[in-house]
This record gives sequence, C-alpha cells and structure tokens, in this order.
Amino acid sequence: MTRRCMEQSFMEPMTREKLLEILAGFEWNDVEFKEAAHDVPKEAFPTVSAFSNTAGGWLVFGVKESKGRFEVIGVIDVDKVQGDFLTSLRNPQRINKIVTPEESHMKIDEKVLLIFYIPEARRQDKPINLGNDLTRSFIRKGGSDMKCSEEELRRFIRDASSSPFDREIVGEDVTKCYNLDTVHWYRENFHRRNPGSDPSMPDVNFLQHWGFVTDQNGIVVPTRASILLFGAQPAVIKHLPRMVVDCQWINANFDEAMLDQRWDDRLECEDNLLNSWRLLTEFYMRHSERPFRIESENLQRQDLPADYVAFREASINLLIHQDYGDFNRKASIKFYRDRLVLSNPGDAFAFSLNELLEPGEKEIRNPTIVSAFRRIGLSEQAGTGIRAIYSSWNNLDRVPPEILNDKARKSFEICLLKEPLITEEQILFQASLGVRLSSDEAEAFALVCRKIQLPFMEMKALAGSTRQAQQIVEQLKLQGLIEILTSKSQPSIRLAEHLLPFFETKIPEKEEPTAVMPDKLVSDQLIDRASSLITDQPKPLRGLSEIQWRLVRLCDVPRSMQELLNEAGVSSRQFFRKTYLEPLIEGGILRMSYPEIPNHPRQTYVLTEVGIQLKSQHTSSVQ
Repeated sequence: MTRRCMEQSFMEPMTREKLLEILAGFEWNDVEFKEAAHDVPKEAFPTVSAFSNTAGGWLVFGVKESKGRFEVIGVIDVDKVQGDFLTSLRNPQRINKIVTPEESHMKIDEKVLLIFYIPEARRQDKPINLGNDLTRSFIRKGGSDMKCSEEELRRFIRDASSSPFDREIVGEDVTKCYNLDTVHWYRENFHRRNPGSDPSMPDVNFLQHWGFVTDQNGIVVPTRASILLFGAQPAVIKHLPRMVVDCQWINANFDEAMLDQRWDDRLECEDNLLNSWRLLTEFYMRHSERPFRIESENLQRQDLPADYVAFREASINLLIHQDYGDFNRKASIKFYRDRLVLSNPGDAFAFSLNELLEPGEKEIRNPTIVSAFRRIGLSEQAGTGIRAIYSSWNNLDRVPPEILNDKARKSFEICLLKEPLITEEQILFQASLGVRLSSDEAEAFALVCRKIQLPFMEMKALAGSTRQAQQIVEQLKLQGLIEILTSKSQPSIRLAEHLLPFFETKIPEKEEPTAVMPDKLVSDQLIDRASSLITDQPKPLRGLSEIQWRLVRLCDVPRSMQELLNEAGVSSRQFFRKTYLEPLIEGGILRMSYPEIPNHPRQTYVLTEVGIQLKSQHTSSVQ
C-alpha cells in the first residue's frame, strides 16, 4: 500500500463497501485480518501493539488468508471470542496499557465478522507492548507488524517523558558555552518586541529569567535548549553530533533527480539554531524565484513574498520541532525545480492534520525552543506553523502542501509543490461542464478533481475557515459536482459519480478479486455503468492545439471568421470550423456575438471570461 499520509489518518468507518474492496485486493497498512473462528489468535496482540504505536487501524476477525487469497469463514463463537479479546486488552499480563477499541459486527454471506478499531495510543503511553516487555513492542510498516528496534524504542521513550528533552540540564560552563553574538542578537530582537523589558540585565540573568539556564545547588547550569539556541559551535556539536539541517539545491525536477544525484549548491548547518536560521534565509534568497530583501537586524519585513513566508514557516517548523535526541538522522531541506521538500526526524504529536490546523496550543516536543522563537516573532503565537504554511502557499494559487506524519518511522515531511492548483486542463474541464464558480469554488473543485476524495479538513485548510469551507462545499454540491460522505469522525468529499469516468486514470486500479463472494458482481456493474456514462457525455477539452492557442491570443476583441482563418492559415471553412472553432465554442472558451444566428453576416468571435482566464494563465506559464 502507498504511504499513509496525514490527511488519511482520521478514523473512517469500516463500511461493507470498504471491507469488500480490501478483501478483493490485499491487506492495507491500517487493516489486518485474523481467522478467530473459535478463539482469539495470539497473533492478534502484536497487531494491537503495532496499531497502538503507529496510527491506529482495523483488526477484523473471521477472515482466513492463504497464499494471498482471503476467504470469509466467519466467527463461530462470537460472544466468546469478543469477550476474551476485550478482556485481554485490559489484562496487564497481556498488554502493558489498557486498550479500548471501537467494536462492531458485520455479516457477509450470512457469516459474522468481528471488527475492532484499535486507536493510536497517547504518546505518554507508548510504546504499547506485550507483557510489560519493551522488547515486545511493535510498529506497523506496510501491511506487517514489525518489532521495534532499540533506536525506535529510544524514540518512543524520549517522546513519552513528562520532562521534555530540551529542558534537560547539561554539564557546561555558562561563561564559555555560548556564542555571545547570538545571545545579543536575540536580546536585541526580544527588546524590540518587548520595549518594557530591561536591556541592561546581565546575559546570564536574562537567560535564567526565561528558563534557558537554571540554578542547581547554587551553580547556574545550561539546558539543552540554551545550547541548541545560543551555543558556541563546539558546544552545539558536542551535544548534537550531527547536522542541524542539510540544505541542498538540486537543479532538476523531483521525478528526474537520481537518488545519488549531486547537489548543485549545499549548506550544512552545524551551528546553533538561530545562526542556522540566518544561514537558511541567506541560502533561500540566493535561489529565490522572486528577489527581495529583508532587514538583517531581525530577518523580517512587512511585504514579504508568499513563497518566502511559506518557506520561513516550514523551515522554522523544522528547526523547532525536530527530535534533537535522535543522533542517527538529520533534518533536510531539498530545493528541486518543481518542489521544496522539508524532512524532520520526529513526528508531530497530533493525531490528524485537522488537529494541526486548529488554532490554539498544541502538544510539542521542544517547548523551550518553540517559546524562544515565538518571543522574537519567528513562529506562530500558537500551534505548529502548519496553518501559516497552508495560508501562504494557498495565496500563490498552488496545490496545497502535502504532509506526511509518519508514525512508524517517527518522521515528518512537508512537500511544497510548485504546481498551479487550477491548471489549463482544469479551466477547460470546468468550462465544458458549463458551471459558474467563484474563484474559491473553482479552486476547491480543482482540488477534488485532483484527489477524487478528500476529508473535509483539507477543504477547510484550503478555504481558511470552517464556515467558508462549508459554504463552498454546499455550492459545489448544489451544482452536482461533488458528493458528501458522512462518517462517525468527520465528513469527506468525493467527486460526483457522473464525473468519475473523466478521471478514471486517477482512480487506483484494483487487483483481480481473490475472495469468492457474490458481492464481486458489484465491480462489473460499476464498470458497465461507468462505460455508459463516458459515451453519454461529451468529452471535455483536455488541451488546445497550437492553432487554437493562436486563436485564443487573437480574440481579445471580437474577430470575424475571415480574420480567424487568416490567423490559422487554413482555407477550408468547414474543416476549420469543425476542427478548431467549434471545440473552442463548445468548451466555453470563445463565444459568438450572435449565438442564435451562427451564419449572421456580422458574426464575430471573442473570448469568454473563462477564455480570458485561460489566456492569462497560459501567458504566465510560458513566461
């Protein structure tokens, strides 16, 4: 199965349709089948541990697997199996923490299946293990339950601690371990934002006041956060024996770049976080699509371009939220021609993208470091910066950021694609449907077309608020463009069924069914129905020929048929009309001045509003 992305991590109900789809294919990352006809199989408990330690998942009793084939055999002694399983999940001899699943029954061909949703555990309770034995902790990778390695256990234990890693005391001399230039730069920016503070306060007193150093038996000692934020380079390297971030410029598109392709420019940050941020800013400005300047004193400016704001929030997110106790993995920022990818050791503690996007305080890994950045305006006042990243990137009319919060590998990745959300193909498609959409509705519909189905929280992230998203969804539904699928956790949005055939290449292909059930006939019926829909509907324009683009460029003002023929270099009116002109009119790109009388002697042709939008976008992309 493909990687489980953040937007997929909310709990969807296990419907009959979804279960049949899975049975007809293969086990998914978040679904596991067990026989359990009469008894609870011991193999079920590693799966409970794995789902609890990763992102949750469905455990289904009553299905037999043999050589990749799934057979519904049903649970025979339903009450016994269900009772024994739920009792075991509260037994400390079996599982170290109580696990409370959501349970349901389902009948397929008169055979009963027991279905349990195992939720992700709180980070304070991880790792969930068998028999209070840490070595029997599991995580979910692909469709398998894998025993945790020693390093993976250390990551769980570090994140479960009630005392954050960045607040730990380190044995350094506070008079020698800091880069005073960094401390003074920080204090200048702090006092600029807090004019009532005392700039004459000694540095050590300032650091102690804000919790960067502490008194231990009458001796002032530094915290890990203070070394990471303000440390002299030797102290930083001593306590973080890896790069803070590896920043690379790769002069290729992501899909074209080879795994071992050498970077074209590189920045290896092994300094404190504040100096690393200043170096990252310089690196970004060196490769920026839109040249700009910022104030060197505070690295800020009011009229910053949106792409820089998105980079700033994403890179600061990387600096302040990564796992600094993980010495085996480094953070990376990779600039490709078509995207920017930022990767972090350490997952977000949030259970879903929706939680990350909600305003308000969040559970965070490095509270002292985060607070330090916020006090000088280099981070959101609350949250994780994800909302600001989405907002800035959306202002560029680009595809929304892609977020992968990998609970198994405990890593976090943000991908900023430099692709327009509304492409020329999407403009042509919307025009062919004859719908009238506002700019916000057009963007929302383009996102649905791109993903086919998405949770409501993604629409909310695009729109900026719940209310705005609800209004957009309602308008799209009224025009018959989408369907709303309800669930116990939250609704999702799917492209209307009659439009699915136009995007059939985006719908994941299913493997040949291997489960022998009457319900497999459903897929054949759907195929027949989809085929009829394709033939019943006119195919929308997918692109324009060079001659059609010349006509689009010409028709800013009304043009006669002869002017169009001259521009196209075509002598046959009938061929020209059928091949070039009619598709533009039917596609909503051009309109006639006398639509009711096609052969009117003073007939002219001019761009519609959609045509003007298409021309503008095409001109921008060419430039």
